[in-house]
Amino acid sequence: MRRTTALVLTTLATATAALASPDQNQRTQAARDTAERSAACVAAQPFYWEIGDTRGTLASGSSGGQRRSVVTAQTEMMIASASKWVYASYVVQKRGGADRLTAADIDHLHFTSGYTHFKSLGCNRFATVGRCDPDQGKQPDPATAGQFDYNGGHMQHHADEVMGLGALNAEAFTSELHSQLGTDVGLRFRSPQPAGGGYGTAADYAVLLRKIVSGQLLMREALGTHAVCANPQTCHAPDNTAVYTPVPSSMTWHYAIGHWVEDGDQAFSSPGAFGFYPWISADKTTYGIVAREEFKGLMSRSDELQRPAFKSVDCGRLIRKAWFSGQPVLD
Repeated sequence: MRRTTALVLTTLATATAALASPDQNQRTQAARDTAERSAACVAAQPFYWEIGDTRGTLASGSSGGQRRSVVTAQTEMMIASASKWVYASYVVQKRGGADRLTAADIDHLHFTSGYTHFKSLGCNRFATVGRCDPDQGKQPDPATAGQFDYNGGHMQHHADEVMGLGALNAEAFTSELHSQLGTDVGLRFRSPQPAGGGYGTAADYAVLLRKIVSGQLLMREALGTHAVCANPQTCHAPDNTAVYTPVPSSMTWHYAIGHWVEDGDQAFSSPGAFGFYPWISADKTTYGIVAREEFKGLMSRSDELQRPAFKSVDCGRLIRKAWFSGQPVLD
């Protein structure tokens, strides 16, 4: 009798586990339905989305758009602040791991260095890393040193004076990053701006993400490390040093080594201003991308969530939730 009862319980447990764990087909359909039909994703269309792991792409699709406006894995676009994760991955690799980052590396890469005078529009493809660094040879700003201040100047100054890359133009800077990340990461920099000059395709960026989740790139061990609270409206003592963030006031995100740690599911990400949104799951096994390029609402102050970056975040988070649950999220 006891053996029969145990067998029944084991069978029930197995069946329950099977129901609780959707297979890849269910996950794919759930993600696709969400990308095509949820209100947040319809608002962000057209875009290309992808989810994958160390093996490669597991699911993908092009949502919205007609003829020439359809976005694919090979559509080239500006990735803007998604460049920050690329540069940080280079630094971690160059140093030999997260535990070998210097104090200066950490301060610059999680944006507490005080070098916050950078203006991206003044840095073009004909310039060099050093010529684009307004803080070259200067001391950090005492008004922001030691506090989180989202600004490209941290990485510009780091590349220039900490890493010694000041003489490099955009092409040479790209080659230097490839020396550590691999030439298979096809992303390139159109201007020598570590924090925002990147350009490429979702397919290019996916190579970087796969190399991170597989551990080929040492950024995997740096994910989430040295994170500081990044919203001056919601951070509380003692984690309340933020003075400026692009994150909407309703979100309490943290900033780690060149990437965000999102509230909610604790995913790691690096959304770009024009809507390119790459992410890695909190367990570091799965990556995803929402790839698009939009300029409408870029400077919106009346509705922070209508900025292209956070329209992509809203959609991408739903696709991620649908993938892991196996159920479409149609909000």
